[in-house]
Amino acid sequence: MDALLLARIQFAANISFHILFPTITIALGWFLLYVKLRFNRSGDMAWMQVYRFWVKVFALSFGLGVVSGITMSFQFGTNWPGFMERVGNIAGPLLAYEVMTAFFLEALFLGIMLFGFDRVSNRVHTAATFLVAFGTTLSAFWILVLNSWMHTPQGYELRDGVVHATDWWAIIFNPSLPYRLAHMMVASFLTVSFLIAGVSALRWLWGDRSKGLLRAMRMGVYTAAALIPAQIVIGDLHGLNTLEHQPAKVAAMEANWETGPNVPLVLFALPDEETRENRFEIGVPNGASLILKHEADGVVPGLNDFVAEDGTALHPPVAPVFFSFRVMVGIGMLMLVTSWAVGYRMYRTGNPGLWGARALAAMTFSGWIATLAGWYVTEIGRQPWLVTGVLDTATAAADHPAPILGLSLALYLAIYGVLIVAYLGAIVHLARKASAGADVSLKPAGAMPVPAE
Repeated sequence: MDALLLARIQFAANISFHILFPTITIALGWFLLYVKLRFNRSGDMAWMQVYRFWVKVFALSFGLGVVSGITMSFQFGTNWPGFMERVGNIAGPLLAYEVMTAFFLEALFLGIMLFGFDRVSNRVHTAATFLVAFGTTLSAFWILVLNSWMHTPQGYELRDGVVHATDWWAIIFNPSLPYRLAHMMVASFLTVSFLIAGVSALRWLWGDRSKGLLRAMRMGVYTAAALIPAQIVIGDLHGLNTLEHQPAKVAAMEANWETGPNVPLVLFALPDEETRENRFEIGVPNGASLILKHEADGVVPGLNDFVAEDGTALHPPVAPVFFSFRVMVGIGMLMLVTSWAVGYRMYRTGNPGLWGARALAAMTFSGWIATLAGWYVTEIGRQPWLVTGVLDTATAAADHPAPILGLSLALYLAIYGVLIVAYLGAIVHLARKASAGADVSLKPAGAMPVPAE
């Protein structure tokens, strides 16, 4: 395996691990605010029990997100020095905005949110919960500004191969930001919806029938059922935007080799880049043209339009993008069916039923799988560019020997493996304690804040 591929795998492993935790904290912060407001309004301790359980999951996820984000910044310097050398005039300020406006906000009020129950007034504690939720969203905004700019760069000029900003408004509000931001925000809410519903279902299967548990489960299931149709619409709009700005990525997503009308929607295929065809294909006639052009005879770009004169492919690797896209869509459809079926059951009977609870428990981390698959479509689909049309991936890479990269990759994977097992184990431990009533912090106590404050 060559050094460039190892460096890419190492960064992919790092960002795959990192993205798991912001995907939870972004939406969980708003869920916690909702729960806190319901408690303030009703004074019902069941809402506070929900808050006290999930704020611990938030703290755990926030901590791992910070740690994995730090190691990611190391890799910019060690493995990708060309990135900051060429586009640091834009990437540096955007990352600094994220730290100065969002991370400081989160860090400042997180302590009050976690430990301020009996130390500050209920109003201050609620305000801290809001500011932490707002900070996580603001952080996601700045990171997605940079990521979107790398896909659809504008507002810059090149001087001796180095990017210089000419219009910060154009840089920040680049063409793909609205779609990418909306898609990621809804993905975060869906991930957390299934996490809350799944963990609650697990506790229900263990015999916990507390009022707060069922409220949390309903909150997760109903939110997922309402948001998945919205995500389908946003995903369609995001795809049309990608077709306009990154047609090669869309061609890889569809495994479509030839430009033309009446392009079928390929449900399954074995893309072969050597022969530049699909060895096996199951498709729906005119499907891709209908989805991408909203016309049966709409012309859809093919991968063969993106080949250099010497035969070098100027499009992303087809198979990873093609299969990742189908995993994302497949998980999304499964989430839709599950949330609607269990939601209907809960609406009629007030509980998920045995099979509904099992389905929710099995899909606890389905949002993670869909998010990772979507992230691979986005990032692998940008290849061979690191910044589309500006900086290719090979130019940005450091000249490290392959064995060094292989060794550091193995160490990263080992550490990430231990951390993810510990994280999942901690959530199961918290759920078991809560189900057994052993977690005293979940019980009403005189030190709890009262909503009248």
